[in-house]
Amino acid sequence: MKSQTIRMCAAVYVLIGILVSQASADDSTRTERESRVANQQIDTQQWHLSINTGAGVITNPLHGGDNLPLIVLPEIAFYGEKWFFDNGRLGYSFQESDTHVVNFVTEFNPETRFFIDFHPSNVFALQTSNSFIVESTTSNELAEKSVSTSDIKKRRWALDAGLSYHYIHNNHVISLQALADVSGVYKGLRSALQWQSHHRIGNLSVAPSLGVWYKSARLNDYFYGLSAKESSYGEIDVGSSWQPYAKIDARWPLSEANSLRFHLAYYDYSAVDDSPLFEHTYSMTAFIGFNHIF
Repeated sequence: MKSQTIRMCAAVYVLIGILVSQASADDSTRTERESRVANQQIDTQQWHLSINTGAGVITNPLHGGDNLPLIVLPEIAFYGEKWFFDNGRLGYSFQESDTHVVNFVTEFNPETRFFIDFHPSNVFALQTSNSFIVESTTSNELAEKSVSTSDIKKRRWALDAGLSYHYIHNNHVISLQALADVSGVYKGLRSALQWQSHHRIGNLSVAPSLGVWYKSARLNDYFYGLSAKESSYGEIDVGSSWQPYAKIDARWPLSEANSLRFHLAYYDYSAVDDSPLFEHTYSMTAFIGFNHIF
């Protein structure tokens, strides 16, 4: 009974952590709202609260990593005249027009989500590792090897900050963002290019997205590389990568405050699967359920 209670508390803690660190399930919606508020499609100076209830999962591509069930997902946002908060993403708008939006944004790096353990005390473990140069290991050799997340030191939370730009044309939004580690954890950067379109088919609202992330070598090496103390294969560096992704979000209104919601996202990790940590070359987020706006 005690262990079940601990696991339930841990699961709630993990869900909150995913919300705060912005797991990739919702980042396209987040940046899209940043652009819509400038186009006067979102009311400012008030809280926007909603909750999603249903069934879903975020798959973990790493050896020993648990998939995260999605059952209850709250959404919290507030947009002022310049400052805004959107599910853990804090920002400031430098320029807002019907066509162009430029924001300063800060958020927790989402890569940590794959390393969250079901024991809450390990989530914020501030541990570092030392490494030294050893003989390199080839990609073919790595393909036959595996390292579990339970056998490595916990990756720390990192705070990223940077700029986001949105170009709005009719029902299309082109977004660019460049973020760098300002917490000194991995000392790298990431940037993204995304296209998103909004369509209405009868009562059904559909928003497909296509994009690609660039992640620096320092980012990938910190989260997915291995020190000589973490593996029996020696030190392993991953290097920089391009990570394409695709998403679709659909809503069917049931009333003014309620709607059916479907979300599906696919992230390609094949560019970094030389790391023995990876069991799969992709991660998927799938959710179907109800959305209620308060």
